[in-house]
Amino acid sequence: MGHTNDPAVTERLMRTKGRWAIVGLTTNEARPAYDVSLFVRDRLGMEIIPVNLRGDAVHGETGYQSLGDIPAEKQPVDVVDCFINSEKVGGVVDQAIAAGAKAVWLQLGVIDEAAAERAKAAGLDVVMNACPVQLAWKYNL
Repeated sequence: MGHTNDPAVTERLMRTKGRWAIVGLTTNEARPAYDVSLFVRDRLGMEIIPVNLRGDAVHGETGYQSLGDIPAEKQPVDVVDCFINSEKVGGVVDQAIAAGAKAVWLQLGVIDEAAAERAKAAGLDVVMNACPVQLAWKYNL
């Protein structure tokens, strides 16, 4: 049986102030990560950390090339929010586990059942194939 998102976990992650590493966030305004990350920061009140191949800063926030490059003073990461292809997300989930992240959030269309199982087995909360912007109405955020 595949992963099913737990509404209580989803709501808790969206309501609890924390640090979200947004993997795949670049300065490309046409990509969903650009606007969703602003929502996570400005509407949900989270600290965001851009993670992208070039380590570019986005929205005035310092960027990093990988989760492992995020300095100790910005650890632990509460949520690793993944805006990358399903074929590549397993490696990011493994990095999240190794980095001591508390949760992984795989965005709409990002599905990897095996990676979700590894994350759950390591004690991380998992949300898969969901977008916080689309769920905000459900939790009155």
